[in-house]
Amino acid sequence: MSEHQSPDISGSKLNEQRFHILEQIAQEMGGNIVFPVCFEITAKISLVMRSKAPTIQKIAVEIQKDPLVTSKILKLANSVTYNPGGANVTDLNQALMRIGMQATRSLALACAMEQMSQSKAVSPFEAFSREILLHSLKASMVARVLAQKLAPHLHADSAMLAGLVHDLGAFYILHHAVRYPELVERPDSVKYLVAQWHESIGVILLDALGLPEEVVESAADHDFPRTTPVEHLRSLADVVYVANLWADGLNEVQKLDAPGTAIEPPELTNPKYVALQPEFEAAVADFMSTW
Repeated sequence: MSEHQSPDISGSKLNEQRFHILEQIAQEMGGNIVFPVCFEITAKISLVMRSKAPTIQKIAVEIQKDPLVTSKILKLANSVTYNPGGANVTDLNQALMRIGMQATRSLALACAMEQMSQSKAVSPFEAFSREILLHSLKASMVARVLAQKLAPHLHADSAMLAGLVHDLGAFYILHHAVRYPELVERPDSVKYLVAQWHESIGVILLDALGLPEEVVESAADHDFPRTTPVEHLRSLADVVYVANLWADGLNEVQKLDAPGTAIEPPELTNPKYVALQPEFEAAVADFMSTW
C-alpha cells in the first residue's frame, strides 16, 4: 500500500514514526550493539583475524560449527572464480587456503545477510530485503573485478568484502521498521528512510563488527553523487562507489534529496568500465551459483 493510498494518517504522524525509529537506533548504537545470531560466525572470524596469530586452522574451527557457511565456502572454492583449473577440493582447510581469510569472512557475512533477508523479523519487507541482498551480492563481485582489473594496488577480496557490506545498514533499519504498523503499511516511506540513513548507520555497524577501517570508510556516502567523476580507482571507497552503480544501485541514488541524482552518472558510460561489463556479469553469475 503506498502512502497516498492511506489517508488515515497525517504526514506529521508518519514523520513522528520515522523519528522514533532513528531515535531507537541511535540509543542502541550508543551502547552495545546486539547483532542477530546469524552474525555470530562473522564476529568470531573477525576476532581471529584481529588476533596476533590468525591462521586458517583457527578460522576453520569456528566455521565447522556452521554447516551452511561450510557448504558455501566449499562451493565458492570450487567455482570458476577461485578454481579456473577445475581441481576441486572437498576439505574445508584446503578450501579456506584457496579463497583466503578475507573472502571467507565475506561469505560468512553474505550467509548472515541472506538469513536476515529471509527472517520473519523482516517478512513485511521481504521483497525489498531480497532486493537489497541481491544488489549486495552483485556489488561484491563487481567490486572484485574492478580491483583486479583497474586497481592492482587494492586487494581484490577486500574490495569484494566492501562491496558486499556497503548496504548493511539497510537491513538494520528494516528490522526496526517492522515494529511500526504505520510504516509497514507504507513501504515507500521505509524505502525513503533506508535511502536517507542506511549509509551512516552502516558505518557504525561495520565498525562494531570489527571490519578493516578502509572497508568501514567505503560504506560512507557510496550513494551520494560525486562532484567529480571517478576516473581512477584510488581507494576502496572509489571501487564501492562505481560497483554500487554497476550493480543497479542507481535506484538508491535517485531516492536521495541531493542535487544531480536525476542525471545518469558518467561512471555508467565510462569506456573502461563499460569494457568490463562482460566480466562483471560472468563473475556475478559464478558467485550467484554458490547460492
